Amino acid sequence: MVVFDSAVLLLVLDPNAKAPSDPATGESVEKAAERIEYLIGNLTADKEKIVIPTPVLSEVLVHAGDALQPYLDTLNGQAAFRIAPFDQKAAIEAALAMSDAIRRGGHRVDAANPDATKTKIKFDRQIVAIAKAEGAHTVYSDDEDVHRYAKRAGLKAYRTVELDLPPEDPQQSLDFDTQD
Repeated sequence: MVVFDSAVLLLVLDPNAKAPSDPATGESVEKAAERIEYLIGNLTADKEKIVIPTPVLSEVLVHAGDALQPYLDTLNGQAAFRIAPFDQKAAIEAALAMSDAIRRGGHRVDAANPDATKTKIKFDRQIVAIAKAEGAHTVYSDDEDVHRYAKRAGLKAYRTVELDLPPEDPQQSLDFDTQD
């Protein structure tokens, strides 16, 4: 079982969405939507469930506008996806992670940005807590904090730029219209 965060989910729902930035270069990730599509194909072939935490769903739907219902239809209409709530088990996971952070130096101790708001920190920890509560082994996220929290929780974490590109089509077209 794997978890998708907001930027990854948005590329699933809208392949024309803005690609995330590569943290190493600051440039947009090349072929981001194609990478996600290829990932989903591989996950589906491996019979992996793709969990969408409700905080992620909420974040994506905030700016969906007229696409809200089509987004929900896409997620609810494909067996590969499962929307997971922030339930009691996830609340316990989040509380344990936050208590651990406070003991180690404060609620911001693991945040990539020391000025991150408490709300963002809690939201990101909820996403990872849902991943743990659901038994996920991997989180796909382009958010540095979610990435850090996932690794701290013992989960694998991947950014879009780290995903494989789909293989090139071996049936490349030949250009016979050469001019002399």
